[in-house]
Amino acid sequence: MKSIIYILLICGLFYSCKTNQVKETTTTEEQLNVIENDTVRIANEDVEYEIIIIEPGFNTWLITRAKPEGYYEQSFLESRNKQYVDAWNERANQPLRYKSGLYDSLIFYDPTIDYGYEVNYKLYNYFIYFQLTYKQQLTSFIPRI
Repeated sequence: MKSIIYILLICGLFYSCKTNQVKETTTTEEQLNVIENDTVRIANEDVEYEIIIIEPGFNTWLITRAKPEGYYEQSFLESRNKQYVDAWNERANQPLRYKSGLYDSLIFYDPTIDYGYEVNYKLYNYFIYFQLTYKQQLTSFIPRI
């Protein structure tokens, strides 16, 4: 009788360990899908320029809430991006003054280079998303959709 109880306990232990392993694998797969779906690549092969944004929720926000491509003129996007990049870089250079982790790296944006509409559109919308999500205001412009 005691041996049957021990065998059942050992089987229960193995079963519970196996269940946790499957659950961890599922969680890892879900995390990879989230990272894959929330990775936005902004590139212009003509000028060899690329931005990769890994931000949870940005891709979904871009598709569902942002103004559609073509809504803004490229000159408007370039003008705003220049101002947003300047403000971003100023904050990135002052990590003790601004929240750490939000402004990890500098953005190199040269207003004399034509990056194309897609790069400017996605960069602009990332700045809007960032400001709304993290309750930051980079410039005097109030971020809105």
